[in-house]
Amino acid sequence: MSGADTAPKTALSEIDKLSIDTIRTLAIDAVQKANSGHAGAPMALAPVAYTLWNRYLRYDPAHPHWPNRDRFVLSCGHASMLLYGLLHLAGVAEKDGGNAPAVTLEDIKNFRQLDSRTPGHPEYHFTTGVETTTGPLGQGVANSVGMAMGGRYLGEHLNRPELPLFDYNVYAICSDGDLMEGVASEAASIAGHLRLSNLCWIYDNNTITIEGHTELAFGEEVATRFLAYGWQVLRVADANDVHSISGAIETFLQSSDRPTIIIVNSIIGFGAPKKQNTSKAHSDALGEDEAKGAKRAYGWPEDAQFLVPDGVQQNFSDNIGKRGAELYDQWQGFLTAAKDADPEHAETLDAFFEGRLPEGWDRDIPVFEPDAKGLATRESSGKVLNAIAQHVPFMLGGSADLAPSNKSNLTFEGAGSLTPFEPGGRNIHFGVREHAMGSIVNGLGLSGLRAYGATFLVFVDYMRPAVRLASLMELPVFHIFTHDSIGVGEDGPTHQPVEQLLSLRCIPGLVTLRPADANEVAEAYRVIFSLRNQPAVLALSRQPLPTIDRTTFASASGVAKGGYVLAGGDATPEVILIGSGSEVQLCLQAYESLKAEGVAARVVSMPSWDLFERQDEAYRESVLPPAVLARVAVEQGSVIGWDRYAGSAGTIIGMHTFGSSAPIKDLQAKFGFTPEKVLLAARDQIAKHKNDHNAKH
Repeated sequence: MSGADTAPKTALSEIDKLSIDTIRTLAIDAVQKANSGHAGAPMALAPVAYTLWNRYLRYDPAHPHWPNRDRFVLSCGHASMLLYGLLHLAGVAEKDGGNAPAVTLEDIKNFRQLDSRTPGHPEYHFTTGVETTTGPLGQGVANSVGMAMGGRYLGEHLNRPELPLFDYNVYAICSDGDLMEGVASEAASIAGHLRLSNLCWIYDNNTITIEGHTELAFGEEVATRFLAYGWQVLRVADANDVHSISGAIETFLQSSDRPTIIIVNSIIGFGAPKKQNTSKAHSDALGEDEAKGAKRAYGWPEDAQFLVPDGVQQNFSDNIGKRGAELYDQWQGFLTAAKDADPEHAETLDAFFEGRLPEGWDRDIPVFEPDAKGLATRESSGKVLNAIAQHVPFMLGGSADLAPSNKSNLTFEGAGSLTPFEPGGRNIHFGVREHAMGSIVNGLGLSGLRAYGATFLVFVDYMRPAVRLASLMELPVFHIFTHDSIGVGEDGPTHQPVEQLLSLRCIPGLVTLRPADANEVAEAYRVIFSLRNQPAVLALSRQPLPTIDRTTFASASGVAKGGYVLAGGDATPEVILIGSGSEVQLCLQAYESLKAEGVAARVVSMPSWDLFERQDEAYRESVLPPAVLARVAVEQGSVIGWDRYAGSAGTIIGMHTFGSSAPIKDLQAKFGFTPEKVLLAARDQIAKHKNDHNAKH
């Protein structure tokens, strides 16, 4: 071990025991009343969480959004009543400086009920004091890595000599299930590589999962694994030993060269006569007899419900409350001194705290001249990304080992790489760790940073839980997904996305953008940076796309509305051609042929279904007039959903199978993505609807 096992020192004080048992019994009563939930882990971990919160956590309950607070992540979100009990007993305020509590006793009584502040798993933005939405195991600990990286980044850029504005620690309580998930392994690996000494995971080693003892599926030596990752490993033999827990936390606080994991042996459902140390304590309410038996074991009135004895909340107030208020006041002094010493730095700080973009953040976004050869949209993305990043110091990100291909590197002078010894670098090398990248980006976003990740679109499948949670948490993070179609070519169907665009469009609140040329890319970035409460993704081409002549066709500013009339907006069209990304070019070429034939056609560029659906009905109908039934939609992806725009009688040219390995021109010919195929479909649509019209009349 890199740290010795801790040993008991002295007996537990009466107020400590009373406070710990209050956390336990609130969990028992809330789960029992709801007849749903998980009391077993809170019963086991109450001494651990109590010790951390009341003795060590740098947290001011009166200012729960204090930027330099320690972060507490309950990665095993099924144990949510542990956190809700702490928030209630510590008197955490709903708003900074306010006196309305974030979690009342009534909220705890309404655990898991409709619209209660105590949902089944902790939800960020829903209950003050919840630092991240947890429940899908592994995500919380992976978020905590991003939070720790974010804290070090902010300290590097915003601290001044003798004025530590950012030096917080991140604590995450995790379960056996968290450590079985692959995302946690990826996150632990990069945390060890980066030597995140401000990160501490507390592993609840209770050896029980829903199916039974962990020996059914989990036989590894966790300590050895984390030593190999480069972590400091500490052990606490008994979760009830608060003095040993204190010793382990103090060892973490004295460490400066690596992250720490504290392995705590606990008994799930501690105190329940028959269910403790069994899977029955994992996911079931205890039942009245077991609940009473557990209370008797604690020396608690067995018929008492939701009891908070006198002195317990005062105990929290005298410890975390008093300590947090003093630390907050000290930090306010640091902040005032830093602002007074440097007005420019004061403006930077205010912009960060308010979450606003610096003045002129978009002034260097290029305007791309018409060019028949054009650029791959991944190339134009790299140019726009760098133009913005130079003016947005709180933007950082990186790729899952694909930056040269994603064009996601920040290349301007001073950008640098984020390394163990350069925590302020802006290029993050995630390695081949897509799962962790998505979750770490969320953790950076939770730290107030504009963070991004990048990989090939097909690998979004590895990141889906994190992308979904970003949307659930309303985080303004973004991802750059390149190689967006079968245009990948010779790499074949393993790397050619087909269903991925559709699956992203299915995520509520996520803005998905697939730009058609370099200027649509520029406008897509303007959209992304205007978002305050939504994540976004870009789907970008590997192959060059012509830069559209905007003196002939409509301005790319229409991207902001999701879909816009690119060509043929002067008259009522006989046929509408709709495309996104690279397929807009096919529509334009077919349009020119139709125009030469004297056919009134229209081209609609549809980079974002999400944004288009937000527009009012009048706008949407001005782009896609309901009376015009002759329509062709074209996209190198799944056809599902395009009938919304093509209509039930329209033609959709898309993918019905996986792709193939071949040069791009051969693939486009095989799967029908040619101007000739679009032109033929348009003629057929015109003829069909003329015949239908004539038949009706």
